[in-house]
Parts: sequence; C-alpha cells; structure tokens
Amino acid sequence: MSELYDAIIVLDYGGQYCHLIGRRIREQGVYSEIVPWEIKAEEIRLISEKMNVKGLILSGGPASVFDAEAPKLDANILNLGLPVLGLCYGHQLLAHIVGGKVRPAERREYGATYVTIDRPVGVLKGLGRKERVWMSHSDAVFSVPEEYEVLAHSENCPVAAFGHREKPVYGLQWHPEVVHTENGVLMLRNFLFEVCGCKANWKVENLVNKIIEEIRFETGGSKAIIALSGGVDSSVTTALAAKAIGNRLTAVFVDHGFMRENEPESVENFFKGMGINLMVIDAKDRFLKKLRGIIDPEMKRKIIGEEFIRVFEEVAEKIGAECLIQGTIYPDRIESGFRRFSDKIKTHHNVAGLPARVKFRKIVEPLRDLYKDEVRRIGEALGLPRELVYRQPFPGPGLAVRITGEVTREKVEVVRKADRIVREEVERSGLKERLWQYFAVLTNTMATGVKGDARAYGYVVAVRIVESSEAMTASFAKIPYEVLESISTRITNEIPEVARVVYDITHKPPATIEWE
Repeated sequence: MSELYDAIIVLDYGGQYCHLIGRRIREQGVYSEIVPWEIKAEEIRLISEKMNVKGLILSGGPASVFDAEAPKLDANILNLGLPVLGLCYGHQLLAHIVGGKVRPAERREYGATYVTIDRPVGVLKGLGRKERVWMSHSDAVFSVPEEYEVLAHSENCPVAAFGHREKPVYGLQWHPEVVHTENGVLMLRNFLFEVCGCKANWKVENLVNKIIEEIRFETGGSKAIIALSGGVDSSVTTALAAKAIGNRLTAVFVDHGFMRENEPESVENFFKGMGINLMVIDAKDRFLKKLRGIIDPEMKRKIIGEEFIRVFEEVAEKIGAECLIQGTIYPDRIESGFRRFSDKIKTHHNVAGLPARVKFRKIVEPLRDLYKDEVRRIGEALGLPRELVYRQPFPGPGLAVRITGEVTREKVEVVRKADRIVREEVERSGLKERLWQYFAVLTNTMATGVKGDARAYGYVVAVRIVESSEAMTASFAKIPYEVLESISTRITNEIPEVARVVYDITHKPPATIEWE
C-alpha cells in the first residue's frame, strides 16, 4: 500500500467468524489484518511500520482456556499500549490472563441471548438496558480483578462484558460481528472510532494494485495457468492475473460435466472475447468414471479436487507453466478447517480437497483473505460486466455436490433441469437482487406421486433459496408461495423422473448453504 492506513490487527484463535470480524472492520473503512494467535509483541511493532495499527481484537475459537494445548497470548502484547477487545474465547482468555475466574458455565449459551447492560461505556456506548446478542460458548467468566469492572451480564453468564477501569481493554462474551447481534455494528464502531480513534481511510478497491503486484511476485516471471470455472471468484482472479502477467497466463476451463445448463459455452465465449489465452478441456467422462459408486460427500470433493489438479498438471506440462493460480476466497478456507484450531465443516475442492503432492512450483491464491462481496467490488473496479460480477455462487464441484448419493449421468441431467427451472422462476419473479443463492438439490429419497391418474414413483427435489451477505451465516428466504408453486409445478411437470418437491427452511447455522 502506498500510504499508511489506520488498521486493526485481529488475532485468529480458530473461530468460524474470525474473518467476519476483519470483514466488518473493513466495511467501516478501516483496514484489518488477520494474524495467527502465536504472533509476538515485536512482530506487531514491525507491522506498525507498514500501517497505523490502532488496536487489537482477539477472536473467538473452539478451544477452552483450560485445554493443555489451548492457544495463548503473548503477555507483552498487553504492554504495547494498544486498545484490546476480546470476543468469546478472546474474552475468556483476557479474563484468564489478568487473573479473572473462568470456568465451565452452568448452562451453555448457543444462539440469540438477551444481556443486561450494566454500564454503557466504551464499546457499549449508546446501547440500551437490554440487548439481543449472539452467544456460542460453554465456558464463562465469573469474576474479574478489582482494576476491571463488569459491564454486562446475562442470566447464565455473570460477566458477559468487562472493561479495565483506566485502560482501553474490553471483553465481550458474545459475537458483535454476526448479524444476529442486533447492535453489533455499533459495538464494533465504538471500538474502532471511540476507543481506538481510527479514521475511515481505507476501501477494498485499494487492494487491486497490491494483488496485481503480489501475483507478479509470486509467479516470478514464469508461465502460469489459472483454474477458471466461470464463477465470480475465478473470473475476477483471471482478470487480475491477466493484468499482472499478460500472455504468460493461460486460463484453463475444465468441463467436468457438472456445470449448469449452457454454462460451458457461455464461459468460453466470454473469456475468449476478453482476449485471454483460454483452453477448454472436455473431461466429462473422466470425472464421472472417478465418482462411480461414491456416496460420501467428502470423498466426492476430494476426488474432484484431485482430478482437477491432475488435469491442470497435464496442461501445465504441455505449455511449460510452473504456477497454478486459483480463485480461493476466505469462506472456502475457513470451512475446510485449514487452521490448527478450527474445525472442518466441509472440504472445498480447491483447499483441503487438493492432493498432498502437486507438480506445481507454487499455488497462488490472491483472493484468499477476501469475502465474496469484497471480490465483487474488486470486479467492479476492474470494469467486469455486472452480470458476471453478481452471479450467484456456484460450487467448484458443481452439480456433483447437489446430488446426494452416487452421481450418475441420469441424476446430473435431472438436477441440471431442476436448477434451470429454479433460476428461471426466481429471476422472473424479480427476487434475484435480494437473494444470495437459489438452486435445486436432487436428494437420495424416492417418493410416490400421481401423474395422469397413474401411480408415479420418482425422485424428491429440494429447493434451497437463501439470503446472506458473506456466506458465513445465511437465512432461508421467505419466498412468496406463488413462486414456490410455479417452481414445484414446473419441476414435476417437466421432469418425469421427479415425483415431489420440498423447500429447505433451515438457516446457516445449523445447516450449511449447500447440502454436501
């Protein structure tokens, strides 16, 4: 970055929402940097030479402070004179370090909880007496030393928030970064602007030149191929890589046979029109053969991930490319459990789905720390068409992970037709702009129906439509019944193999957006 921006350092303790904290900070115009919890005070001083570090946030995480291998905090960090905010595990860790009492809670709190604000100061400035927040913890803080004071409590958590009486050090048991905490943004803004004194002098578009330079540096003058799926992430990465290394880049689109209707043709036409070196590999039979008899979703993702790499390796060998560039974004990595103290939700084909051995000198992931909405803003800054930038997310393994059970040619065709119908009806209804994703899933359940006065026995298709802003949390969309009725009627009328349609009304969490 050419100028120093005000910044907040987020220490990553393995929580699913860690990068959501960083994202919320960036939304306020303040730069955020995610660092491992093992970071030392001296390393933070070095970071401060590159940006104006104004404060620190300790993220949540799945560990307990009592675990033998629980992640810790370099105690010297608390002597840097920087404001500190601990969230969830970070809240418990801070209390534990300064001599407070932390122990297993009598009753665990998961989900929406009401807390009582005892003192609306510091990060709690401007809040009401009762606040609806999002909790997810099994341990709790029961007391803090004299130099600290209790700022909030809940029915099951005596110290739901605390603060130092003189220093800018705070702890919150809840998650202000998730949308379910009603005034979470206000709490974070209080920390950024009231406690830390930050200025809103950063925006995501500032990253464009930094990413381009990183791609040049990482590829080191060699040829590279980019894994192009036609989705938002890989398309934006392709545009950035083309600016970075020009004709040393070859985009490789692998048609594994699990794409949406007419998608391979549209991807090929668009990127060839951009003047990018493009290779289209027809690997439909190859992937289908590899998945024969496989029903476990994790196995599907790993098989698809490995086969992608093998195709890319073959192409790279032919053209002399040494590096592979991927459009991996942060939710891919966090759900794959890539960090030591994070849980694996599901394997993503381009992260944990990668085989242990690859022939590339380097795999470059320039968007690895960004969320989908940030990637879209970069796409806009690059001048990419709106219809490309705002496409709904589509998994790399494609329709293969929208089929529960074994993947067969017949099932792929069924779910492809159902997917087209869902997209057509949603887009015809005018609901597209407010939705994150809308698609069909072919379940492994069969059901009896009646068609033309005769018994029919066929597949059950589930329709999944969700609203979200970053994919880490999502709510099922309350779609008008007439739209759902049109979807159901068309699917059962136009696809003979389907006997029944159901609508998925599960939020994330506890579900994921995709079924597999």
